Amino acid sequence: MPETALHETILLVLGLLFAMLLLVMLSQKLRISYPIFLVLAGLALGFVPGLPLIVIKPDLIFLIFLPPLLYQAAWETSWREFWRWKRPIALLAFGLVFFTSTIVAYVSQAMIPGFTLALGFLLGGIISPPDAVAATSVLKGVRVPQRVTSILEGESLINDASSLIVFRFALAAVLSGAFSWQQAATSFLLASGMGLAVGLVVGYGFYLLHRYLPTTPSINTVLTFLAPYAMYLLAEQFHFSGVLAVVSGGLLLSQRSHRVFDADTRLQAASVWSSVGFVLNGLVFILIGLQLPVAVQGLGSYSLGQAIGYGLIISVIVILIRLLWMYPAAFVPRWLFRSIREAETSPGWQGPLIIGWAGMRGVVSLASALSVPLLLSNGQAFPQRNLILFITFVVILVTLVFQGLTLPAIIRFTKVSEIDERMPPEQQEAGIRLRLRRVAIARLSQHYATDMAENELIGALHHRMQAEAQRTGNLLEALDYDESKQRALQRYHQVLLDVLRVQREELFVLHHEDVFEEEMLRHQEAQLDLDEAKISHMPH
Repeated sequence: MPETALHETILLVLGLLFAMLLLVMLSQKLRISYPIFLVLAGLALGFVPGLPLIVIKPDLIFLIFLPPLLYQAAWETSWREFWRWKRPIALLAFGLVFFTSTIVAYVSQAMIPGFTLALGFLLGGIISPPDAVAATSVLKGVRVPQRVTSILEGESLINDASSLIVFRFALAAVLSGAFSWQQAATSFLLASGMGLAVGLVVGYGFYLLHRYLPTTPSINTVLTFLAPYAMYLLAEQFHFSGVLAVVSGGLLLSQRSHRVFDADTRLQAASVWSSVGFVLNGLVFILIGLQLPVAVQGLGSYSLGQAIGYGLIISVIVILIRLLWMYPAAFVPRWLFRSIREAETSPGWQGPLIIGWAGMRGVVSLASALSVPLLLSNGQAFPQRNLILFITFVVILVTLVFQGLTLPAIIRFTKVSEIDERMPPEQQEAGIRLRLRRVAIARLSQHYATDMAENELIGALHHRMQAEAQRTGNLLEALDYDESKQRALQRYHQVLLDVLRVQREELFVLHHEDVFEEEMLRHQEAQLDLDEAKISHMPH
């Protein structure tokens, strides 16, 4: 790449990044979910005169964005919740994806002149997987049952893989002119199973690196960024599912992280991943909006009105398919199997409706559409490529903006409450802390009684643990929502925050005195930050 072009590319990326940050801040001010706001902003920016036309290489989307975003999602997913809701997750991630692809294939073949069944399956594979980031971003700040969140997160880990496999088989059918269901099913099982195996093997390899080599927090953090790319690239090299490789490897490492990571590594890695994930997601959504001019320019023989009409019809079909799928998938297994009725409480009519309406499309759909080749193997133009790209963009825009903006209103309309019997989050947090304090007290009493008597520091530690256990017990009592206890709890938070504020001001004074080392002052400041963060997560 020439030096001038490289400089222009860097400036363009920096400009997009700065614009993305400003737009996210504006979306927070307007209380609009940032993926929706970024897509709309990118859409507007795409038509600003003088701005360069940004054409995304699909390989960059898949390679740069997809592995770390999937890995972060897998890392943050609870394996217990994933396994608990494996049936509805599988019905959505596999059953709904294949059902959506099939319906879209036959509808598009019947509706669009010159559209073959293979092209229909190609389009169906592209637009079938919802985007997890958009749904979780919209759901932030809205109270929904934990079951709903767990199913949406679990679905998002798997449906990308199943939709990409449908897409690849349909693409092969278009390129070769032949399609075999038996061969497709065999290849699907092979790609999925081996993708899972590759992810587990590579993940275990990175686990051994973390555990047995003399790593530091910085080295461990960098290794967590290398892992998803290693899993994805190795699986794709052998034409297996790179998505499932990243998901399986990420879940494995997440479950074993407590054995290999110390506190410094966990704090550093969590902070770095939070920032990187935010940047990647933000850039992807603003780039989605910027692709509309590219899609419009390539329509060719189709008028803009025709293309919009096709896109809107397909969008409505995709939304209706998901809603119609939800209720049989939720209730038929309950009717057929008594064990399910005994093990799970009924989801009611609200849970399936919320999950059904949260099917917003995003980055994987865009990347798949852009990855359709320009030419067939015989050198002819790929049939209907530009129309497929435009329809995909319309589906993303309609589902993301329309469903995303209306989802909070639907949640409020349903007046949904926690489906499964659970303690409120604040009670769970206090209960966990109390158990940990009691274990610590018991350990000190049983194994270090002599040390407590002879060593003032260890004795003070025991007293501190007892005091913290007492304080946490009082907090649990206050969470019974007795009005007087609630007022005492609120006052406790106010006093504690004021004490931390005074301590922070004293640290500021110490920064200007040539007494303590700067590094030690930063450590104490980080500790105050952690203490303040704990309070911010407590009930007010």
